[in-house]
Amino acid sequence: MPSKKTPTSHDKNTPVLTAERKKYLRQLGHELKPVVTIAGKGLSETVLKELNRALNDHELIKIKLQVEDKAATIAQLSEQTGAAVVQTIGHIALILRPAAQPNPKLSNLLKA
Repeated sequence: MPSKKTPTSHDKNTPVLTAERKKYLRQLGHELKPVVTIAGKGLSETVLKELNRALNDHELIKIKLQVEDKAATIAQLSEQTGAAVVQTIGHIALILRPAAQPNPKLSNLLKA
């Protein structure tokens, strides 16, 4: 019997993205502004809570990275939130975690 997902244990359910799906998501993400900034303290508990909240609400979000090791931070973020990295350019990453029951008023995927 599968276990229930908790807000912080999504790592086994990270979505797999095809090249075509990534292209579509990049088009959607082009207009988005970063909703979370990860800075000097890295992925603190507070930042993870905000990331999970934003992913639950919007599904597709941009984040701004102001850290030394961006690749390690993105890998850690993906592992801890269960989000798939769609694209990284410079200090900006576009990430996706589909919601079980998306809110049509908030979801960036359903607005398109």
